[in-house]
Amino acid sequence: MTLQEVRALAAKGEGLKIEFKKKAAFPEKIVREVIALANTAGGDLLIGVDDDGTVSGQRFIEEEVFVMNKAIDTLIFPKLEVECTIIKLTEKKGVAVFQIPLSPDRPHFLKEKEKKQAYVRVADRSIQASREVWEILKKGRVPKDTVFTYGRKEELLMKALGENGKITLKEYSRLARIPIFLASKTLVRLVTANVLQIHPQESEDYFTLKE
Repeated sequence: MTLQEVRALAAKGEGLKIEFKKKAAFPEKIVREVIALANTAGGDLLIGVDDDGTVSGQRFIEEEVFVMNKAIDTLIFPKLEVECTIIKLTEKKGVAVFQIPLSPDRPHFLKEKEKKQAYVRVADRSIQASREVWEILKKGRVPKDTVFTYGRKEELLMKALGENGKITLKEYSRLARIPIFLASKTLVRLVTANVLQIHPQESEDYFTLKE
């Protein structure tokens, strides 16, 4: 990758497939961005680029790369292979581009105090994945036909979506008068069957009919 290509990439601004960091000051937080990119659509993490897209570079960029590689190697489960390219701006300053694939081993997660936390990308933000998103990521690794029975609870769901356009897990559980775990299972099954689409949110995910 050339400096011209890096500048063109940075000019696009942060989004679904691109994240900027001035430096690797808190690698344990930055790996969440790496996980989110690997779980969602792949993309690039640029170190040495300001939030506004200015390619200002970072001194001792090799050290930044060493710190990030160590964090990626020790904090992300299952192991994630990423490629990194260093582009020099001056003798002392450079930019690092981490190219992160859409991983076939998703969902990747971070282990914090015995708690597994997966992340996904929503626009230019990385958010923690709900249990439903986690299940959908797992099932999406090996696409296959999903068979489901269309009964009362599915009928109520379709009617509600027809009227309101979207629904949350809790709303569906109340509407169909079924336990949360069963509502969750139904929604996940309908997403994997390409009937519904999930929209991950920081507060509460919502579901819509697949367009």
